[in-house]
Amino acid sequence: MNAVQARAGDPDAGHSAVFEARAISRRFGALVAVDQVWVALQVGEIHAVIGTNGAGKSTLINLLSGEIAPSSGELLLDGQSVKGWPQPRLAQAGIGRSYQRNNIFLPLSVRENCRLAAQAKQQRPWAWWQSAEACRYSNQQADNALERAGLAALADRPANSLAHGQKRQLEIAMCLATAPRVLLLDEPLAGMGAEESARMLALLLSLKQGHAILLVEHDMDAVFAVADRITVMVNGAVIATGTPDEVRANRDVQNAYLGGHTL
Repeated sequence: MNAVQARAGDPDAGHSAVFEARAISRRFGALVAVDQVWVALQVGEIHAVIGTNGAGKSTLINLLSGEIAPSSGELLLDGQSVKGWPQPRLAQAGIGRSYQRNNIFLPLSVRENCRLAAQAKQQRPWAWWQSAEACRYSNQQADNALERAGLAALADRPANSLAHGQKRQLEIAMCLATAPRVLLLDEPLAGMGAEESARMLALLLSLKQGHAILLVEHDMDAVFAVADRITVMVNGAVIATGTPDEVRANRDVQNAYLGGHTL
């Protein structure tokens, strides 16, 4: 095992992490979809997870977000176990995620999408006499999220009128409206052209200040442009973790991706 691989399974590698998976696995019968994976997410860093189709990336992000439960291993938030917490509880604790496909309310306005996301985080069942639309907190969170995502000028437009890249921005804005500390982003650049991708990458770089970001992405140029650390998965297992330069020079990664040629 080389030095980069060793750090992928080092229990001390994530000592300053806000959110981490330790030797997390998920089995579906005889199939091991995620196998003893260690990932540590720190505020101020974009940690990319890459791998070919079927490598286990989406299953990993589903484990981290609480959409499915791990078969073994541990999940820690601020050093405390959150293993087995369902997605709503993890969301309340500050874990936000986006999906490969747009997950927005198309008939509603851009602002309403964000307001509903904020309302889900800050529920007020005792205020039954007050219209949810009048909630100052939800509206303020929505407006702040749209400003950060670069969509403030489009707040009153129906979501179904947005371009594809803007819809992806809106989904991230909806995450931001829940005041997360951790962002789990599943292929946010999927289907984008060059100009849309550039806007999204600029957004991600702006968001890493104040957030711990896990990025699952197939666009290798984008990954190596913005990632501070990269974890490479093959057949559910980690074969390397390190800086972009370390991963680019790793022979196992080169063999897995390009038949031995450098990335």
